[in-house]
Amino acid sequence: MQAELDVLENRLAQLVLLTRRLREENHQLRQDLAQALSQGRQYHDKMESARSRLETLLTQLPEENT
Repeated sequence: MQAELDVLENRLAQLVLLTRRLREENHQLRQDLAQALSQGRQYHDKMESARSRLETLLTQLPEENT
């Protein structure tokens, strides 16, 4: 009986340790995702700004007569 309790205690300790590791990993992944989403929004904003500037420049070009 004692041996079975010891095995159960060891398994429970492993489960607790694994749960902690998974929580830490999940927390890190959430931070990484938030950072990636923020960076994606910044890239999108930069691309929109560049597109707008290009469109403005294109309207200022003289029309070509062919």
